[in-house]
Amino acid sequence: MTGMYYEEFEIGKRYEHQPGRTVTEADNLLFTTLSMNPQSLHLDAVFAGQSQFEQILVNSLFTLATVIGLSVGDTTVGTTVGNLGFDETKFPNPVFIGDTIFSSTVILEKRESNSRPDWGIVTFSHEGHNQKGELICTCIRKGMMIKRSSLAEGEEPGIWHGSRAAEEQG
Repeated sequence: MTGMYYEEFEIGKRYEHQPGRTVTEADNLLFTTLSMNPQSLHLDAVFAGQSQFEQILVNSLFTLATVIGLSVGDTTVGTTVGNLGFDETKFPNPVFIGDTIFSSTVILEKRESNSRPDWGIVTFSHEGHNQKGELICTCIRKGMMIKRSSLAEGEEPGIWHGSRAAEEQG
């Protein structure tokens, strides 16, 4: 499975990503503890039960990671160099244990890299919704993408990076 190369992205194109992802208690607990976030709203059912939400709130960074992660198979798997930044990230509604996250992406803009002629920069607008259709997350993300034109005929992106690096080192 290969994502899209820089040249293949069309400004204004929308992608509805499938499948969704149902959040489990283990997901939230593991992510929260791995990221060293001791917030009681994410870890303590008694504390969270006394909050305005009356239940454990899923870690918002897990929500963001899932919304973007759901997009990878359709857009960037194997063809991205890396993320350049995340802007305007918002969480208008909470996510709870048992909610299912769905994601969509719109391509906002793209441009060639000024410093890396084999790469281009794509701006993605990601949205996450829960199973009720409520908006739970929005984020603008810039990613550095490989240009198909930079690959030799028949070359795959992962091999290209490895062979190019080896040639440059000697």
